[in-house]
Amino acid sequence: MGSDIFEKCFNFQTVNEFKKMGYYPYYHRVESEQGPEIIVEGKKRIVVCSNNYLGLANHPKVIEASIKAAQRYGTSCTGSRLLNGTNDLHEKVERKFAKFVGKEDAVLFTTGHHSNLGALSCLISKSEVIITDKLDHASIVDGCRLSFGQMARFRHNDMSDLERQLIKHQGKGTLIVVDGIFSMEGDITNFPEISKLAKKYRARIFVDEAHSLGVIGENGRGTGEHFNMENEVDVLMATASKSMASIGGFIASKVEVIDYIKHNARSIIFTASLPSACVGAIDASLDLIQQEPERRTKLMNTAKKMQEAFKSLGFNTNNSESPIIPLTVGTDIVAFKMWRMLFDEGVFASPVVTPAVPEGQAIIRTSYMATHSDEHLNFILEKFKKVGKAYGIIE
Repeated sequence: MGSDIFEKCFNFQTVNEFKKMGYYPYYHRVESEQGPEIIVEGKKRIVVCSNNYLGLANHPKVIEASIKAAQRYGTSCTGSRLLNGTNDLHEKVERKFAKFVGKEDAVLFTTGHHSNLGALSCLISKSEVIITDKLDHASIVDGCRLSFGQMARFRHNDMSDLERQLIKHQGKGTLIVVDGIFSMEGDITNFPEISKLAKKYRARIFVDEAHSLGVIGENGRGTGEHFNMENEVDVLMATASKSMASIGGFIASKVEVIDYIKHNARSIIFTASLPSACVGAIDASLDLIQQEPERRTKLMNTAKKMQEAFKSLGFNTNNSESPIIPLTVGTDIVAFKMWRMLFDEGVFASPVVTPAVPEGQAIIRTSYMATHSDEHLNFILEKFKKVGKAYGIIE
């Protein structure tokens, strides 16, 4: 007689153990809008774990656009993009996004995860290979696993290891996939060298701009613009759940590539389309990203201030070059304990532990918004100093 498939569920006690100790950091109830100050379980806290980089999630124009879209189109599109779920607002933001990032065409998926899942799984066929950075986002890994091709990985931002993989798979159709800004590390991919290697070995390049669109580049267009190499990006992905203050995800590329994805990506064909209220928010956010560049300037000034301040306190910020600043704290239990003390002190941060990071290299991930004030930032630094000293992370 076979075993009960639920046995592993009944034996899973990790969550209960951490809850009993008071260190469980996940699924805490937020009771307010996502600004720099939020109400978490009845108490105001300063948030440093949000991806609302430009602070547009509660911008009046974004909210107004979302409401108007819902009033016009209703609460659901009731079907997939392929069949009855495409309206003129979807098409409008696709054209607007493609123009913004300098690509011929774009397609809007229901989530960012679906974008990577659908595009990567259908673009790579048998006998072809996807080469990814080992620290690429989980959605990239999932998309690669669902493809019929081979997946290879190179050490994080290690160009000699990337070239080793390109040589190993030379002669096959090849796609190099990287994050623009890495979501846990906060560093930027070495795109100039990746581009050189892609040309040398006849590979295409796919850049996930989830954390970089709206953040880097003179006009906020992401990694390609940051390095003045926009034409070298063959396929660009961006989620709407961060700088675009909504949910959903775009893939942008040549017309032929987008047509292929629209008719072969299972995660768009077999998923209900993005509700118009969300699309309306994206529409307004794309305008604001271009109309209010001072938000991006403020954001990057804040990032620089916090990087320097944490370093001066003695924290290890790794190689952060962005508003994502990870602080290495050691073991998983230390990360959980520090999270709890910060939470009690009024700072809502994110502990990142194994297997997301190597054992013994747990981090407290912090991220910043254009709407954080100097008072917010000083409060955050004060509390991190107190907690860091309490756990021996800094002197």
